[in-house]
Amino acid sequence: MLYIFGGLPGTGKTTLAASLAKELQAAYLRVDVVEQAMRDAGTWDDGPAGYIVCYAIASQNLRLGLDVIADTVNPIHETRQAWRNVAEALETPFVEIEVICSDGREHRHRVETRIADIPGFVLPTWEKVRNRQYDVWDRDHIVIDTAHQTVAESLRTLKELLDRKCKKV
Repeated sequence: MLYIFGGLPGTGKTTLAASLAKELQAAYLRVDVVEQAMRDAGTWDDGPAGYIVCYAIASQNLRLGLDVIADTVNPIHETRQAWRNVAEALETPFVEIEVICSDGREHRHRVETRIADIPGFVLPTWEKVRNRQYDVWDRDHIVIDTAHQTVAESLRTLKELLDRKCKKV
């Protein structure tokens, strides 16, 4: 199964995706880690390369029969379709999960008080998060609102929604 996470920085996406990956013991791909490694190597060009690397690594892990958690902002239709293409090319089931924080004050607080957990990684400012292109999702997907929930509560909600969705498939 390919779990395709998306959501703006500061919504709790990485915390939730990493928690699910740990629980499932799934391969975990975080585009921020890939892009920072590319910066450190001097090969970063501010384009789609980090996503393309993650698609390839996801495909390889899915071929091995592993579940894969993809943790990316996934802001535009093209990136969302590219993740679906990875799963569909391998005839692997997938689920799309958008993580939001519906409380603007809480979201801003999270963005402004976060501490980078990747050496050298520069976190976006609230202004950059607010002005980032982020297309409305155009397909059925799971939405998790982390505002006013603990990580454990959000993870429990996600697992319940995944159980329901997987029963429909």
